[in-house]
Amino acid sequence: MKRTAAVAATLSLLTSCTLEPGYHRPRPAVSPQWPVDAAAVQGTDTTLPAVTYRDIFKDPNLQVIIAQGLENGQDLRIAIANVASARAQYHVARAEIFPEVDASGRTSTVHRSSAGGTLGTGAENGSTAGSSGTDTTYSASLGVTSFELDLFGRLRSLNNAAFNEYLATEAGFAAARLTLVANIAEAYYTLAADRTLLAIAEDTARTAERSVALTRARLQGGVAPRTDLRQAETVLDQARADQASRTTAVMQDRNALELLVGAPIEEARLPTGIEQLEAGVGEVPAGLDSRILLRRPDVVQAEYQLRAANARIGAARAAFFPTISLTSAVGFASTALSTLFTHGAFTWSATPSAGLPIFDAGRNIGNLHYANAQRDLAIASYQHAIQTAFREVSDALARRATIANEYAADLNLQQAAADTLALSTARYREGIDPYLNTLDAERSLYTARRTFTAIRLTRIQNLISLYQTLGGDALITGRPPLPSLPHPRRDKAALSPISSPRT
Repeated sequence: MKRTAAVAATLSLLTSCTLEPGYHRPRPAVSPQWPVDAAAVQGTDTTLPAVTYRDIFKDPNLQVIIAQGLENGQDLRIAIANVASARAQYHVARAEIFPEVDASGRTSTVHRSSAGGTLGTGAENGSTAGSSGTDTTYSASLGVTSFELDLFGRLRSLNNAAFNEYLATEAGFAAARLTLVANIAEAYYTLAADRTLLAIAEDTARTAERSVALTRARLQGGVAPRTDLRQAETVLDQARADQASRTTAVMQDRNALELLVGAPIEEARLPTGIEQLEAGVGEVPAGLDSRILLRRPDVVQAEYQLRAANARIGAARAAFFPTISLTSAVGFASTALSTLFTHGAFTWSATPSAGLPIFDAGRNIGNLHYANAQRDLAIASYQHAIQTAFREVSDALARRATIANEYAADLNLQQAAADTLALSTARYREGIDPYLNTLDAERSLYTARRTFTAIRLTRIQNLISLYQTLGGDALITGRPPLPSLPHPRRDKAALSPISSPRT
């Protein structure tokens, strides 16, 4: 027993070896600071607090719609299926490390003819020449079929690669979830903005109708020329055209939102306008350090894919070394069923085999070169993911730094245009100014109201962009349950996107 334990311990140490290169996270090829004025980025934390969409989108109706989308969205269902597939593949790869044990039972019956002499010696079966009858043999055994002793870590490296691919798909699920939430929120606020623009067009059309009626009356009274009437009708026709266009946009916005959600949405849940929704969007706290990008789901996914490529190099290296397999069986064999499981009927067999690659026409070296190239590709993809994230966040922060001034200027422009229209209308009615001044004032106010609605939507879209590009949502929060399978081992440090790299 001591000898057996020693052999088992030796095999355990040997099979824990691996030829994988030591993994070191590549240094991000971006600046440690955002390329914007520091005054535009408040906060000093180097990590982004874990938040959920409910912390950012505080409108109760939007929260209900997002929750409905997370339950029914087809894009998310695709991501969940990918996670389940990768997890199943990990289980398959992990099972290769362990021996496969099979149980078998067998009955063998041989008939002896009376002619032809002896069927075996008397010592073997007690038969003599000229006798006839049948001989029955019973057997039962447990066997291990071609169990590979993973002395050089080939199977372990393949297992590590499958595990990291599984973690990459989980990060991909988080990225898909984050994108879905942001897309639903943007579609919701776009619908609100278009409904506001529709209301502005309707209001402008009503005002223009009154102006047309006024100028027609003045024309009939001989006070105003026909040009005033025609100019008033241009504003009315423009407003009516915009009203039809915005009606179409509102219907299309609702279709887009319901497509993202994957189900019809009650009218009571939909926004009537964008005016009351601005206060319901929170801000994601942004730290000054660009290392917060390492927690973005797409960056995390790229790193796990890099880890998987690194592990496959170990499997390619191990292919150059001998492969040792073991086939063995233990059991019982007897000519009588009643004595099958007695001590004297015990049997065993063991067949070890070894194979060493000698000539493979360059296949193994080609596989190794391919694994190294795939690792280099994964490094480049990882760096590109970080650079893309850096660009997206930098653009969002640059817009955030100036949008407040633009918002204030457009608000003042709208107020000034409204005052100008009121004064121009009064002066026209008193016959002081021509109608052209009133016409210009109506057009300016119409444009100013539309511009202010657009900047309201842009401000909200900028907050949504910061939420998405900073990877603000919690990594796995709210994930629907996956199909029933034993969950693979979890390395909590591995699931932390900004943890120290595992070697």
